[in-house]
Amino acid sequence: MYRFKIFISAIFVYLITMLGVVGCSDSPTSSQEKKEQAINWSAAADSSSNALINNYWNSGEGYFNYGNRGNTEFHYWPQAHALDVMLDAYQRTSDSKYKQIMDQWYQGVPQQQGDTFLNDFYDDMEWNALAMLRAHQTVGDEKFLTSTKDVWEEIKTGWTDVGGGGIMWAKHTPRSKNAISNSPASILASRLYKLTGEEEYLDWAHKTYDFVKNNLVNRQNGAVWDHMEVSQDGEVDIQKDWIFTYNQGVFLGAALELYEITGESRYLNDAIKSADYTLNNLTDGNTRLLVDEGTGDGGLFKGIFVRYLTELILEEDLSESVRNRYVAFLEHNAETLWKEGTNKSDVLYSSFWNDKPANNAEIDLTVQLSGSMLIEAAALLDNEGLLSDE
Repeated sequence: MYRFKIFISAIFVYLITMLGVVGCSDSPTSSQEKKEQAINWSAAADSSSNALINNYWNSGEGYFNYGNRGNTEFHYWPQAHALDVMLDAYQRTSDSKYKQIMDQWYQGVPQQQGDTFLNDFYDDMEWNALAMLRAHQTVGDEKFLTSTKDVWEEIKTGWTDVGGGGIMWAKHTPRSKNAISNSPASILASRLYKLTGEEEYLDWAHKTYDFVKNNLVNRQNGAVWDHMEVSQDGEVDIQKDWIFTYNQGVFLGAALELYEITGESRYLNDAIKSADYTLNNLTDGNTRLLVDEGTGDGGLFKGIFVRYLTELILEEDLSESVRNRYVAFLEHNAETLWKEGTNKSDVLYSSFWNDKPANNAEIDLTVQLSGSMLIEAAALLDNEGLLSDE
């Protein structure tokens, strides 16, 4: 009888154990539940880009307000990146509402500057010329190309012999030569060359790129220094402590353009080195998210890096191991932002992608744009079949 009880007890323990094993298949880590928890990136991008319109678009004036809570202040350079997000959304959906905003943007933005796209800051003009060139290539409207070329003619006037060359940061800073006024110029010139075949554009693409690489890049690790100041005596002071994600992004973008034109591996290697420096040095050590570069202008910096890292990911000659590493990094940033850092009531973001904005928070347009660019990038990569299924 005693042995019979032991036998029955053993069977009972076995059944309980097996039930526990079976139960694990229904745990929160099961593949079915992981699939249910997976983000629909297209839907997320719809929500994100629509929120940019709902919270910031000034339909009466034809530009994006600087704030989401009544601040209608006009800032020129973020308008380019807002147009880029509209282009992201239009290319993904073909929804005509985005095209309508593009046309209104084209009328409204120059009106805030005395009926011109020209500006005192060379990088501001470069951002907007890049966005307008992309608009032309996306929708085929010649007005965007005409304005791009007009702005390009003005950009060229920023090149001087001070400091051995380079485009000035602004017309009122003739002794400041910046990475951010030269790398985007190289990207723009490369794209105009690819569109027109005119050699002058390619010459400009090379010389602006070479200026940055020869003066403002640490060739050992790929860091891009912000700018150099040239004294009246010709002494050069390089701001090596100022290293920002957007300088990394546009330098790798310029390198990538020249690689696609020339096929020379040194350019692809430069792009990878710039990207790797950013992932290794401009991320938060605890979360592996891109660093918080604050509000104001800094709020837009990492969105620009995301745009050009995404272009590098899509380069077919990139090795699979490098591509997978970059994809995993962007996917982690996007998942964290969407799951933990988004105020879903208004779909608003903060300057650090792990922090959810409070209800009724005022968010700078620049900050919102970086988040919008990241979510659209995730949707693009997902559409290309590069993101994980979980």
